[in-house]
Amino acid sequence: MKQVSDEKLLRMYHDGEKSAFGQLVHRYEKELYNFLLRFLGKNSLAEEAFQETFLQVHIASESFDFSRKFRPWLYTIAANKARDLLRHHGRRPAVHITALDDDTGSSELWDVLMRDDTTAPEILEQREDQELVRHCVSELPEHLREILILAYFEQLSYKEMSQSLDIPLGTVKSRLHAAVAAFAKMYKDSSEKSE
Repeated sequence: MKQVSDEKLLRMYHDGEKSAFGQLVHRYEKELYNFLLRFLGKNSLAEEAFQETFLQVHIASESFDFSRKFRPWLYTIAANKARDLLRHHGRRPAVHITALDDDTGSSELWDVLMRDDTTAPEILEQREDQELVRHCVSELPEHLREILILAYFEQLSYKEMSQSLDIPLGTVKSRLHAAVAAFAKMYKDSSEKSE
């Protein structure tokens, strides 16, 4: 059975089928929350941004252009809500990239030990590397951090990033190139300092 598209669900909701909205929320529950958590670095802020995002989707559903895709629109709203929260709380995010650990987001040493044959020194090295990645991503300027997360963790296409960020495709490519270069330099410099 073919899954109903996001756009169709939003149209159904707009036409009065209230359960369609719940399906959209459920469909993006984990993916969008993880994006917001990576962007904001704190569970409570990610939860608040998630709720505000879907509240905005509800409010703006009547103005949605059904010739466009829902997902980039959703991520545009989510990124804007995240930025608003950061400004409101007057802080830089502490990026929390739990997706690097495993599918459940668990980072407990015991869970890692029980799940595979990795040795303790390898686990410690992986964890140190993950912390270094988290640190480097959190230190990137907001516009570079955002595009890096959208590209590598959310795996949005160039076109989807262009729509989500409301910037030209060429800007997406150059900004992503700059983000990767800045991350690589920061990672290399930080790695050399820790040796």
